[in-house]
Amino acid sequence: MDGHFSDFLVIGGGMAGLACASELSRNGAAVTVLDKGRGPGGRMAARRIELAGVTVSFDHGAQYFTARDPAFRAAVAGWEAAGVAARWPAAGPDAWVGVPGMNAPLRAMAQALDVRWGVRAERLVRNGALWRVDAGKACFTAAQVLVAVPAEQAAMLLAEPAPELAALAAGVASAPCWAVMAVFAAPLVLADTFRSETGPVSWAARNSAKPGRAGAEAWVIHASPQRSRALLDCPKERVAETLLADFFAATGAAPVAPAHLDAHRWLYALPAALAGEGARHDAARGIGLAGDWLHSPRVEGAWLSGRALAGLVL
Repeated sequence: MDGHFSDFLVIGGGMAGLACASELSRNGAAVTVLDKGRGPGGRMAARRIELAGVTVSFDHGAQYFTARDPAFRAAVAGWEAAGVAARWPAAGPDAWVGVPGMNAPLRAMAQALDVRWGVRAERLVRNGALWRVDAGKACFTAAQVLVAVPAEQAAMLLAEPAPELAALAAGVASAPCWAVMAVFAAPLVLADTFRSETGPVSWAARNSAKPGRAGAEAWVIHASPQRSRALLDCPKERVAETLLADFFAATGAAPVAPAHLDAHRWLYALPAALAGEGARHDAARGIGLAGDWLHSPRVEGAWLSGRALAGLVL
């Protein structure tokens, strides 16, 4: 058993969790972050494949982010100066992306922290004045536990140790999103982005046209929430073919056979956020919640929620 102890244990290494951990660490706290993923990303993940000896990348989750809050704008300016974020005018005048992948700002934040990747928090138990987190063969203890995962996952994790917080999370429903990743031998005769409020494809983007990307003609296609629900439990191979056909029909581009085609299901893509919450902290029990679902369903909302939770703790 890993009897690792820290002042604060943050569960979730996405934008909310890392923003919270960064702020606590800056104020001198000993913080450990646990995340079940293999590396930084969450819904800002980037996927890489090898195709004919060439690496091709896809931002298959969040496509870009905006920066409106002054504190978040300052953080983004820092990322830009560090070379891990850049403007992407094709998505709008206030659109930003991570460079060379959407997860680059998260990777930069994580480098300054004690993050344990590939560690899934399975059970949370109050043990005297401390919290114990069981994570497979490992065990972590902390004076405070701060949970920064999607609402549905938070509701399950907290059902027994913190039923009031679990009930708050259980009140949030997230829409799913199927994402398709396609590579073509030649450029498609289309603009770099496509969006629709009504059709089966809500968004599509030429990933290879984003700042800091190069190489193959790579596209990411997002199904609408309605289309995603209809295809929710279908095999990903069928989903990929169906959404590729939807994409060509929606854009009017001539159908082309892809050199690579894959799909990924985001079960908790778009949460119906609890506006006005920001973050929640039970100081008496030393447990807190952060996430975009507590603020607004955007990258900026996740960052602001994480910072808000750190502020409540401090």
